[in-house]
Amino acid sequence: MAKLLKTTVFSSDTSPKETSLDKTTRIMRRITQDEAEVRHQKTARLRKARFESEANSSDS
Repeated sequence: MAKLLKTTVFSSDTSPKETSLDKTTRIMRRITQDEAEVRHQKTARLRKARFESEANSSDS
């Protein structure tokens, strides 16, 4: 019989497989982050436009 090493018996070269719940969670987090980024960009753009509008109206 072949002699087994301690590292041979309990080693696992492959990572655990991603479950469907993990996959769903990962996808939803990415979607949520993407939506938040778009929302922040839109808010910044609107804020800048408002400040420019207020600056122009106060000059008149």
